[in-house]
Amino acid sequence: MQLPQIQMTSQMGKIAIEQSKGDMDIVQPKAEMTIEQPKAVLSMQTTKGTLTIDQSQAWEETNLMGPIRLTEKIAQEGKQAALEGVQRRAEQGAQLIDIHLGGNVIKEQAIQNGHPVYKEPQIAYIPSPLSVNIQYQKGQLQMDVETQKPIIDVTLNKPHINFQRGDVHVSVAQHPSLTIDFEHLYG
Repeated sequence: MQLPQIQMTSQMGKIAIEQSKGDMDIVQPKAEMTIEQPKAVLSMQTTKGTLTIDQSQAWEETNLMGPIRLTEKIAQEGKQAALEGVQRRAEQGAQLIDIHLGGNVIKEQAIQNGHPVYKEPQIAYIPSPLSVNIQYQKGQLQMDVETQKPIIDVTLNKPHINFQRGDVHVSVAQHPSLTIDFEHLYG
């Protein structure tokens, strides 16, 4: 005896997916930048130094003086010589007053007055050390600097973005199906 049979045949459905990738380009232009550095402002003030050289003492020591100073010096030396002469004559006069006390006063005075005092020769044209007076007052420098900040100008550029969207296409590659067969149903 044959039993009835049911035969089922099925086919799965298939989906096909096609995808195209998106495309994106990004271009970033460089920023535009300018930098300017102004010069610093510099101001200077100076006070000149002074140098004073006084060599009058050195000139006097070498007998190279101006006419007024030379006349004063000669007058002073003449006054001193006159005072010394008056003093010597006063002493000699006092000695002559006491001539009665004995001694040979006239002979001694004749020798003293007849022979001038010998002066040793000297080199008079070389001044003494440090006879030239030098004074220096230093000058001053005052400096003012005013710095200037740099001037920076920046222009930013936005990026350029170019985007093409991707695409997804979905389709049925195979339709599902179900087939049912009956065998030996009657018989």
